[in-house]
Amino acid sequence: MTASAARSSDGVKMVISFGGWKQVSPGINAARDQTKTVGSARLDVQAGGFNQVEPFQLDVVKSSPLYGGKMSNVYYRTERSASVQKRKVKELMLKSDNRICADCGAPDPKWASANIGVFVCLKCSDVHRSLGEDISKVLSVTLDEWSEGDIDSMFEVGGNSYANSIYEAFLPKDYRKPRSNSSYDDRSKFIRSKYETQEFLKPSLRIVSSKMSFSSVESKNSLNYRIDSNSSTKSVESRQFIGDLKVKVVRGSNLAIRDMFSSDPYVILTLGEQAMFQKAQTTVKQSNLNPVWNEELKFSVPENYVTLKLQVYDQDVFSADDIMGEAEIDLQPLITAAMAFGDPELLGNMQIGKWLQTNDNALIDDSTINIIDGKVKQEVFLKLQNVESGEIELELEWTPLDE
Repeated sequence: MTASAARSSDGVKMVISFGGWKQVSPGINAARDQTKTVGSARLDVQAGGFNQVEPFQLDVVKSSPLYGGKMSNVYYRTERSASVQKRKVKELMLKSDNRICADCGAPDPKWASANIGVFVCLKCSDVHRSLGEDISKVLSVTLDEWSEGDIDSMFEVGGNSYANSIYEAFLPKDYRKPRSNSSYDDRSKFIRSKYETQEFLKPSLRIVSSKMSFSSVESKNSLNYRIDSNSSTKSVESRQFIGDLKVKVVRGSNLAIRDMFSSDPYVILTLGEQAMFQKAQTTVKQSNLNPVWNEELKFSVPENYVTLKLQVYDQDVFSADDIMGEAEIDLQPLITAAMAFGDPELLGNMQIGKWLQTNDNALIDDSTINIIDGKVKQEVFLKLQNVESGEIELELEWTPLDE
């Protein structure tokens, strides 16, 4: 689609072409009582020797200043489209796991690899740029213009923790990743091993195409939530699910005191929203700040799954139960890694992914995802939030539904 404007004897004339169809606006003396909305376009404006070509979202309003030869309305829409694109990228960058560089951990990264789907610091972006755009397309979050394809690629991956759960799935435990003060050579060695030769990725998942992407791994954002047209009369079991999640609540440690000298704790887990909402609860452990549950709770995970929420309460007989802390469990690394590796029964015991600990999540340490005896499992150690003390140990097990 193209649009052009040129000054005629009676004003400014604009030509809009779309799929062979053209509309030619008359000059300023013509009728101005109609509006036509046109989608994405390129604008070629020629007036008084001025030529400007910009991408924009255009509402062709025949009473707009454009028809009087003024360009302010066109500039406004052009800048607005660009600002919307930048805002979407910045919103993704502000997610907790994207506030540190995906490669060295430096705070407040302002650069990104659009096709890999990670946010990186300035120093690491120099190494990424040296890899070439076929491996890493480097863009500034604040300075560069982002295409819709670049933005879609970033959102499809979901950010640093999801990308690292794949690209660092086989990172040796004793491997020293670069830090914010590391040299260029140290960064280069790690980044090239991670993305160029993909040494820490499962061999069968190594990407050989010229465009680096997670095309082989279905991310959360690419899973469209579909409900039957008669869903209002169907049960939750008839909705679309992608797998079953077993959560073993193993134990709690150093839980907060809510009674005189102790507490009577129990755990509530919730998943989903509105009609897809699911809730499960452990038993109550009387007068115990270090309870051992070893109780298994089960959930059916829908296509547009959200975080698993955990809350610990103290049971009271004569008043409302007191909160003893909470935490959220990100299911994305577990499910993404399981999808990437396929049927676990065909594989030996191995590590396939990792949920990384950051200052913005409740993890005590990195949580590894493993195939153990044909099952995809993950151990999770959480520090309870919004409370003076308390830790919870969980074991997750993922089983995808048969196609």
